[in-house]
Amino acid sequence: MAKPNPHDRKYTKEHEWAKADGGGTVTMGITDHAQELLTDVVYVELPAVGRKVRQQEPIAVVESVKSVSDVYAPVSGEVIEVNRALEASPELVNKDAFGEGWIARIRMDAPDELEGLMTADQYEEHIKASPH
Repeated sequence: MAKPNPHDRKYTKEHEWAKADGGGTVTMGITDHAQELLTDVVYVELPAVGRKVRQQEPIAVVESVKSVSDVYAPVSGEVIEVNRALEASPELVNKDAFGEGWIARIRMDAPDELEGLMTADQYEEHIKASPH
């Protein structure tokens, strides 16, 4: 069973989370629910540092024994850091999706976009209403 969704971050319908770090940046990754659906993660293709991204644009790829899935930018901005630990240990996404399994840090172009994402409670309702 998926871990509870932390209330200190926002969520997308595509199962990404974004946590404000202060100073106009967010850390993002996929939710515990998403990693549970994917099963064992075997590879994470990280975005390039310095890449400009738009909200809802694919920025990374997570490959599991079951499928390959795009990971979408929760906000628009510039990728300022990626989690290099995932290159050697992609299973961190399975072990700690909300912590050590983070994927990227983004400097937001439009911080208002973050407020437009779902709260933890809204995301829970979204999961319940989703077919998978």
